[in-house]
Parts: sequence; C-alpha cells; structure tokens
Amino acid sequence: MCGILAVLGCSDSQAKRVRVLELSRRLKHRGPDWSGLYQHGDCYLAHQRLAIIDPASGDQPLFNEDKSVAVTVNGEIYNHEELRKKLVNHKFRTGSDCDVIAHLYEEYGEDFVDMLDGIFSFVLLDTRDNSYIVARDAIGVTSLYIGWGLDGSVWIASELKGLNDDCEHFESFPPGHLYSSKSGGFRRWYNPPWFSEVTPSVPYDPLVLRRAFENAVIKRLMTDVPFGVLLSGGLDSSLVASITARYLAGTKAAKQWGSQLHSFCVGLEGSPDLKAAREVADYLGTVHHEFHFTVQDGIDAIEDVIYHIETYDVTTIRASTPMFLMSRKIKSLGVKMVMSGEGSDEIFGGYLYFHKAPNKDEFHQETCRKIKALHLYDCLRANKATSAWGLEARVPFLDKEFINVAMAIDPESKMINKDEGRIEKWVLRRAFDDENHPYLPKHILYRQKEQFSDGVGYSWIDGLKAHAAAHVTDKMMLNASNIFPHNTPTTKEAYYYRMIFERFFPQNSARLTVPGGASVACSTAKAVEWDATWKNNLDPSGRAALGVHLSAYDAETPFNNKPSKIVESIPLMTEIPGVAIHG
Repeated sequence: MCGILAVLGCSDSQAKRVRVLELSRRLKHRGPDWSGLYQHGDCYLAHQRLAIIDPASGDQPLFNEDKSVAVTVNGEIYNHEELRKKLVNHKFRTGSDCDVIAHLYEEYGEDFVDMLDGIFSFVLLDTRDNSYIVARDAIGVTSLYIGWGLDGSVWIASELKGLNDDCEHFESFPPGHLYSSKSGGFRRWYNPPWFSEVTPSVPYDPLVLRRAFENAVIKRLMTDVPFGVLLSGGLDSSLVASITARYLAGTKAAKQWGSQLHSFCVGLEGSPDLKAAREVADYLGTVHHEFHFTVQDGIDAIEDVIYHIETYDVTTIRASTPMFLMSRKIKSLGVKMVMSGEGSDEIFGGYLYFHKAPNKDEFHQETCRKIKALHLYDCLRANKATSAWGLEARVPFLDKEFINVAMAIDPESKMINKDEGRIEKWVLRRAFDDENHPYLPKHILYRQKEQFSDGVGYSWIDGLKAHAAAHVTDKMMLNASNIFPHNTPTTKEAYYYRMIFERFFPQNSARLTVPGGASVACSTAKAVEWDATWKNNLDPSGRAALGVHLSAYDAETPFNNKPSKIVESIPLMTEIPGVAIHG
C-alpha cells in the first residue's frame, strides 16, 4: 500500500509546499520506496510509494501523454492489461498498473471508475480547468480521509495523521464513492444488487462459488516482488493459501521468485492458530514461518498500534496488535505483499452470533450491514497494520465479482442448520470439499470459526483486560461519560485505548471517525436484538457466543470485568459427515 496526500485549492506559497512535504513524510511507512510531489498552482499531489508492480519506472504522480492530467494512487488495478487494450490510441509512460487511470479519465470522463477492478484510492487533477476527482474502492480496502481547511482548501490523505492537524473538519472518505470538484460533493459509483439489502434467491451452486473465488485469488497473484500468504489455520486463510499454492506455478510471479509458496502465522506459544497453521502448511507444502509473541510484547506495542491503526475500537485493536507484530517480521524477510482472508465472515455470516439469526431475511441484512462497515473494522486493520511496515495486504474475498456471486445466493443456504449438519460458512466449506482433489484436510475445512484476536491465544485478550484494569480505576470509569461523551467507553479496556487515541488525535473530527454501539461477538447493534441475553454480556470476542463457541465464556462471568473463566460450551452439533466435532 502506498501513501497519498493531496491539498487542493490552498494558498500557493513556499511555506505550504514545505508543510505538504512534512505531512507527506508522516505517511512514509506506507511507501518507503519513493517520494514524489507535484504542484500545479494551488494544488499539491504528494505520494509515498510501495513498489509492487513495475518497481523500476512506476514512480508517481502519474500523467497522461501531455501531462495535463496528473494522478496520485494507492492501490492495485488487477485488470490493467485489459484496460490498456481498450486505450489503443494512448501511449503509456510506465508499466504500472495504475498508469491506466489518467488515460481512462481522458477517454471516459468521471464515469470510468466502475471499470477498475481492484483496490484503490486516488486523486486526479485536470490542469486544463483545475478540476479534480477523488475516488475510493468499492468496499474501502484502501484507507482514505477527506478534510476541509478554513481557507477553502480540500485535503485528502491515506491516514488521519496526514491531515488532522491542518483541517477544520475531516472524516472518513466513504467507500465506493467519488468526490468531484465540479459538483462539489460525493456520489456513489458502486451500486451492486446486494446494496439494497433485498433478500436474493439464486440457488446455491458450489462449483460456481468455487470458480468465482479461485478467479479472485488468481488475479491477485499479479506481482513483481516477493510475496506470501497469511495463514492462521482457519478456513478463510487456509483456502486462500490452498488456491494460491495450487495455481502459483506458471505465473509471472513464480518465474521470478519460485513456485514454492511462503506462509506466515503469529500467535502466543501453544495457541490454536499456530497448531492449525502448521498442519495446513505441511499439507500444502509451503515454506512456513511461525512467529511467536508474548502478552507483554503485545501490550508494549499498543501505543504504536493505535497510532498506526487510528482507532479506539476494542475489537480492531485486539486483532491489529498481533498482525502489526507479524507484519514487521514479514517485512524483515524481504516480502512486500501478502494474501489475506478478510471479508469471508461478513459475506457468509461466519461470526458465531449468526447461529442466532431468526430467519434468512435478517441473516442477509446483517451480512449487508457487515460488508458496508468493513472499512471501519477489518479492512482498516488489514490495511494499516501491514502498511505500518511497508507491506501490502490483498484480500480476494472482497473481490467485486466474487461478492456479486456470493451475495446473490439465497441466504437460506448460508444459514446454520444443525439438523442438516450445516455449520457457519457451510456453503463455502462445501464448495471446496473435493474428495478427488482435496484443497484441505476435512477437519481444517470444517474447523470452527476463531476470530483472529482469539485464535492467536485466549490469554491475549485476558491479558489485555488485566493490563487495562491496572491502569484504569473504578473512579475513572464513574466519570467516563463526562470525559468521553461520544462513544463513552463501557469497559476499562475501552477506556485505556481511548486515552491513548485522544493523545494522538485530540480533535472531535478524529473521534467521530471511529464507530460505536453495542456488539456481541463482532455483531452490529441491530443483531444484538437476536438474543435477549446478549445485552448483558456485550463483548467482541467470539467466546461471547455462549452455547456456540467450544471455549465459550462462562455465562455468569461479566464480560467487562476481570479475566474470564473458560468453560466447555454446549456442543452445537454432534456430527458432520466425515468430520469429528468436539463436545
């Protein structure tokens, strides 16, 4: 992931140029390979490059033939070769996948954005009339913020820290939207059928789903630098690794870097993820890298994590910390890109609270809500935890075409049904349950969902709670609503994170960029209504799904108090054909 910063319509002065350079350097971790700055009158485009495609000549900003259109981009355009074929009358200066953007604008005007297949945030400046457009990818895999200065300027940055000190107001740039200076506002360019949340009715076809996901993974093997896969040993990352290993041979990447895949996992000593990941790596024959951290290592990194991730959301910080630590290790090995499994749980209802969905309509609407909020949670974590160390994460589950296929399936097929032996994400598991050419061992293919912050080791969350309890007093909690009237922290852990966040980002606009509301096991506030007992046991851990998770919290133990007692839950089902279920 690169870092972009644009200041548009500001005062034209040497002091402003110096300030833009200073702010751009705050994003240098995102792009350590090159820094670029372009100025045209009162508009500045700055770029910090992480070179993945065409490292030799793809420096930015990028231009059209006569340099009348300039663009700074963060992202990857997977269909850039197909788009180049449509632009036969254009000459390209570089082999960069992002080079097509300026030329598409020349050919199609502002309506070209939906033609891009990939992840991106960009600012495009047309010097002929000093107009500009800003756009962000469909789901918000790349991070982006917009702000406004008192002098009438518009600011765009990949991270809050690029604009929070200089804008009167700023906010998260909405995914799937375009901002045009000509209209002076936003419009949504991403309008898929599922966005209306109307319940779909396409019959489930496992082979159609399988092929769509394989295509999503294959197109992301486009790289000119060493890469690998994040492998937790859960279903999602294991499928990504399996497909990558299966199709890597014969790709350009394999010719450059070899056909043996590298995989990476992080966890506390003896954690569930480490064990499962090791087994999957052995099965797939990957070169496996296992990184260990201690609870203290994680606690020591919390301030850096909050500075880079730019949130005070408890779930996100819990999961970001091990990913942050792992990304540093991965980058030290010379790897610059990794494949990751984010998005599957939102699309297929994989979180354990989906067991309580009352009907298929509610089930589908919750998946829609979860996908729409991904840019505030898992996408934000995956993007910023890796970018903190100059590493790029690619997420095939959030491929536009794959989402269209998966979200068109009649949600009746996605629902958990113990009488029919269907656990969470059954449609995905069944699609890759190939007896003749197996993708994964059966017990991995049907492994119960573990949220990342749980899977790295249960004592991680318990250790965080204990640490927060030692630093936040009961008296502080009594005054929490006066100190933090917006999104008031309800636990000591949340209060602890909030204090750190406010130190780095004290502006009111900053605290408004972070979502809030009741949640259990990563649910939206609406889904909390599915079970009356949840409102008294709110916690983002998967163990909050009482009666579902195999190591659930004790129902009598308050979630926001001391470290939780772990008990065996009531087994949800006793048998899946060919799969042993504990309990």
